[in-house]
Order: sequence, then C-alpha cells, then structure tokens
Amino acid sequence: MTEALSPPEFYELVHRRRDVRGQFTGREMGEESLERLLGAAHAAPSVGLSQPWDFIVIRDGATRAAFKEHVASERETFMAELAGERKELFAGIKIEGIEEASLGLVVTYDSSRGAPHVLGRHAIAEAGLYSVCLAIENLWLAATAEGLGVGWVSFYREDFLRQLLGIPAEVRPVAWLCLGPVTHLEPVPDLEARRWAERRPLADVVRRERW
Repeated sequence: MTEALSPPEFYELVHRRRDVRGQFTGREMGEESLERLLGAAHAAPSVGLSQPWDFIVIRDGATRAAFKEHVASERETFMAELAGERKELFAGIKIEGIEEASLGLVVTYDSSRGAPHVLGRHAIAEAGLYSVCLAIENLWLAATAEGLGVGWVSFYREDFLRQLLGIPAEVRPVAWLCLGPVTHLEPVPDLEARRWAERRPLADVVRRERW
C-alpha cells in the first residue's frame, strides 16, 4: 500500500501547525471539509474507548459576539496581574480570532461517557480529559494538512460558556476553537515571535530512565 504522506511530510506538518489568531480570512468553510476535520477528531484514541467528546459548531454572530465580549473581560483581568515590560508586551498580543474565523468549535468532555467502569480510568481520573485533548490535536493536524487555521481560546470561565451554549452542568467545555481558512501560517509561533516565551531545546526536556 502506497503511503499518502511520507514521514518527512508528516514531521513538516507537525512543525507547521500554529495557534492562529490574526490570519483568518472569514471565508465560508464547506461542510465537507468540516466533516473531514470532525471525523479526524472522532478517530482519536480514548481511554476505554469512551469517546467522551462532543463538538458544538457555532456560526451564529450573536453567540460569537457575546463570547468575544466575555473573553475581552478576562483578558483585562489577566492584564491587571501584569506589570512593567510584561504588561506592555501583552498589550500588543492578539489572543483570539472569534469573529474573524469562519466558525467556532467548542469541544467538551463528558466524564459519564462509558461510566461507571471506564476501562483504564480507575487509577487516573484525568485520562478522559487527556482523550479529549488527543481529539483536538487530531483535528488541528487535519486542519493544517488542509491549509486551514485553528486557534484555541482559553480566556474564558467554564460556567459562562456552559450558560451561553446550554451545556449540561456535568459536561466540561474544554476548548473554544476558532476554525477556518487563513491567509497563511506564520513560520514562528506568535508568542515566540513576540518574545513572550521561547521554545525549550528538546535536550532540556528529555530524561533517561529516571528524573
């Protein structure tokens, strides 16, 4: 069987993936493309095959505007904790593309999925949450392969998002993803380019046998 993607192409894809904020075009995203991305996410491995995720597709302008207003408020809360150069640096960083993106995609975690006996979760309660993160990464890589952008918005309170979208109290909203066509993907992650943080060398985080 011929491989559709060579190992070098795959690794290039992994390193090309970006958290997109300012490059969304706002162009319509076709349902077929969205279904492929959701299919990739749904193909992710999950503890005990519990598949504890759900995906809420959000196109409504009023919903996105309300969420953006909430995120802006949380941005101000975070900025108030900063001082000096750090505060000045953060002031110039864009943290979301909620209205610029073609759509929003909220990924949730339902810990009751497969309960009460989720194979493999008895000792690590968070394993289900890890599974949801794997689904998100699957979707992110699939989007990158299709030339689309994804941005993870994390400046929000979970209770606000539950109320905004009618998410049941026992279900946890893990991520609001901004999704859609982009003008380009930056060669360097935005936070690195703006010197908010630097990527650690691989050698600094690899340990052998013991800590």
